[in-house]
Amino acid sequence: MAETNPDFKYIVRLANTDLNGEDQVEVALAAVKGIGIRTAGVIAEHAGVGRYAKVGNLTDDQVSKLSSAVDSFGEFAPTWMLNRQKDIETGDDVHVHGSDLEGKKRDDLNRLKKIRCYRGVRHENGQKVRGQRSRSNGRTGLTVGVIKKKEGPQPGAEAAAKAEAKGKK
Repeated sequence: MAETNPDFKYIVRLANTDLNGEDQVEVALAAVKGIGIRTAGVIAEHAGVGRYAKVGNLTDDQVSKLSSAVDSFGEFAPTWMLNRQKDIETGDDVHVHGSDLEGKKRDDLNRLKKIRCYRGVRHENGQKVRGQRSRSNGRTGLTVGVIKKKEGPQPGAEAAAKAEAKGKK
């Protein structure tokens, strides 16, 4: 299909991310951090763009509609679909994407470490945070694996050898 359209764009810039023009709108939008397949479908529907259309075939007007829909997703989406409900700083329900998401995540982890809560301490130490098994998984350093003892005489082997030697006499 790319060969038939002379205006086909192989790379489309949207939300500070380069999207593959050969992908469908849903799949391409999911490449932006903070936007998944379901969210991308809602965004495409709200922008009036077919979710299965190739991104490279979209006109500049459609791309700008998609861009504005991505930026204003928190305003028209239901609260349960947002990735930042009751934000700790503002108390608002917002949807964060791209580099803003990475910054917010880093700030959240720093806050947890600063208040020295259990999750923050686990993050600091590089251990599992959400209650996963840590006895046999997630090991690092010298605790990895079981160390076999060196081959040598068994503890009861000397007594057995002496008893055997007496029996032969």
